[in-house]
Amino acid sequence: MAKCEVCNKGQHFGLAVSHSNRKSNKAWKPNIRKVKVNINGTSKTMNICSRCLRSSKMTQMA
Repeated sequence: MAKCEVCNKGQHFGLAVSHSNRKSNKAWKPNIRKVKVNINGTSKTMNICSRCLRSSKMTQMA
């Protein structure tokens, strides 16, 4: 499932509106990456969105 384990950001829904004003259902998904992170000296694989990864909320393992 597309959900960040840090900020709990997930998929949200709305309407895509065309130039002729026709509406269709649309889903927006966050940019989720499976990353090894360092938590209290131990490495753990987590699903993290790119915003949390970029804002250094988690430190990525090399």
